[in-house]
Amino acid sequence: MKRIIAIIAGGDSSEHDVSLKSAEGIYSFIDKEKYDLYIIELSKKSWEALLPDGTRSTVDKNDFSFVDHGRKVKPDFAYITIHGTPGENGILQGYFELLGIPYSTCNVLVSALTFSKFTLNLYLKEFGIRVAESILVHKRNGISDETVIEKIGLPCFIKPNDSGSSFGVTKVKTREQIQPALEAAFQESDDVMIEAFMDGIELANGCYKTKDKEVVLPITEVVSQNEFFDFNAKYKGEVTEITPARLSPELTRRVQQLTSAVYDILGCKGIVRVDYIITEGEKINMLEINTTPGMTATSFIPQQVRAAGLDIKEVMTDIIEDHFN
Repeated sequence: MKRIIAIIAGGDSSEHDVSLKSAEGIYSFIDKEKYDLYIIELSKKSWEALLPDGTRSTVDKNDFSFVDHGRKVKPDFAYITIHGTPGENGILQGYFELLGIPYSTCNVLVSALTFSKFTLNLYLKEFGIRVAESILVHKRNGISDETVIEKIGLPCFIKPNDSGSSFGVTKVKTREQIQPALEAAFQESDDVMIEAFMDGIELANGCYKTKDKEVVLPITEVVSQNEFFDFNAKYKGEVTEITPARLSPELTRRVQQLTSAVYDILGCKGIVRVDYIITEGEKINMLEINTTPGMTATSFIPQQVRAAGLDIKEVMTDIIEDHFN
């Protein structure tokens, strides 16, 4: 009998629709001869399974089951591809832990830690990993222009502390841009990170590990046509993505070793993507970690899987079966 795989998408953040596109990608990647697949869309109003005939079935949150034309279906495995809350910050992971349903991502603690960019930076600095200087500002407190300039300087990035897809992110060059940038970021999160600008080469590197294998994928170089790798660069093609990146063999090795080390330091599970900036002197600076990275056909991870000569279908099987071996 085939295992039933639920691909969990949607969520409560601005990344809802981006997540649905990742779900379509994952649906196309997973081996349908081995598994029965359902996409389940979560929102604040409802949890619904998308049935093969195009209709929808309400999910019973008591046991994560739903009815497919008279047959009760309870998934054996949850492939979480929600970008943002509740799938990237540990909330959904806790729910599946309570129900005893295995899932594809990092656990509750690691998901929560990586979702808070500022907290993650503080944690990894203790392991000697280079990150940009930053400060955290809560919505109720605010911050003066003078303090931003004194502590971080210009240019800088002002971004939601717990959001993705570059929603609410601004590259700030002048004093006059600081408060409008804070307002935009506070629309996405109550906590905002103000981060020093680093000039260099932007990279993305995927990795996954199972009980019997370690796979660090080729690196992608990101050359944005815009001020930074913003929403339009990510989703409207205003970017050049080069896989494998144009790096020396030695620098490639160092970046991939760091990706593997970060994966182990945090105790990650499933596929993650670590983003970097390489600054002058080939210094490797970590930007952030994505524990539910984009998974459309053109996203970084599928690109890197293809560049490695791997079959994305087999990669998906690795992720799923690791929880049953």
